[in-house]
Amino acid sequence: MAQRTDKNISETKHWLRTARTLTEALPFMRQYAGKTFVVKYGGHAMGDAELAGIFARDIALMKQVGINPIVVHGGGPQIANMLDRLKVKSQFVEGLRITDKETVEVVEMVLAGTINKQIVSTINQVGGMAIGVSGKDANLIEASKLRRTKRDPESNIERILDLGFVGEPRYVNPQVLESLEQAGMIPVVAPIGVGPNGETYNINADTAAGAVASAVGATRLLMLTDVTGVLDANGDLIPELSPETTRDMIDQGTIAGGMIPKVQTCLKAVDDGADASVILDGRVPHCLLLETFTDRGVGTIIRRQPES
Repeated sequence: MAQRTDKNISETKHWLRTARTLTEALPFMRQYAGKTFVVKYGGHAMGDAELAGIFARDIALMKQVGINPIVVHGGGPQIANMLDRLKVKSQFVEGLRITDKETVEVVEMVLAGTINKQIVSTINQVGGMAIGVSGKDANLIEASKLRRTKRDPESNIERILDLGFVGEPRYVNPQVLESLEQAGMIPVVAPIGVGPNGETYNINADTAAGAVASAVGATRLLMLTDVTGVLDANGDLIPELSPETTRDMIDQGTIAGGMIPKVQTCLKAVDDGADASVILDGRVPHCLLLETFTDRGVGTIIRRQPES
């Protein structure tokens, strides 16, 4: 009889851990089979080649086990790089980029062209069947001009800021995405909207993802970010929040700055029927699988009632 070496024992333990992980994932696979998950993809997870490959495999796996993922992606850094390369100067008001006609053409080229097709290609290379669309395709995302105001500190009068072709979703057509899902496709959505007169609008990717999640009745909205999640006053990660507690933390200033619009997007998705929204640390490899198929999340989940 052959003797079992230390190497054999080590390999056996490794495969046992793998088998245990798969069996632990089975209840979650059953729970989410046939459900729709909207994934907002951006930040470091999209900019790092290794993490991009892991993300693509995770999305393909989710589809393979019966979940219907919809990917909505951003691309701010890539847009800024292209504007610099083309020597297109940008103006900013209150930290917001004014998107004029020349700028929005570059935005559409980068988002609906280069980035969208890179994501689609990467998912397809690992066995998925992804298809890229923008909000202009089949009028998927009808948009209106985003209006922001600024209050003059001296006169206390609010004035409207004209941000150009920056928009917000007015209507998302769920039938377009549902048709693609039923055909076995993985929709990859560029956050470009179409105005009432055919105008092109640049939409914040977080906002677009939230609008898509609400329109399709998603079970989950997963927001990949470059932070660990929502932090408490001591800077510690909060694994789970209720909508009520979340709103209290905004009012108290514990949730502040750029985290506020992300959290508000998550809250709206839950208010519109999602079981939960999750702010994930996209820098963690396989964060999607850890969040979906284990009880060990890697961010902050916002839901109405804790699951048993």
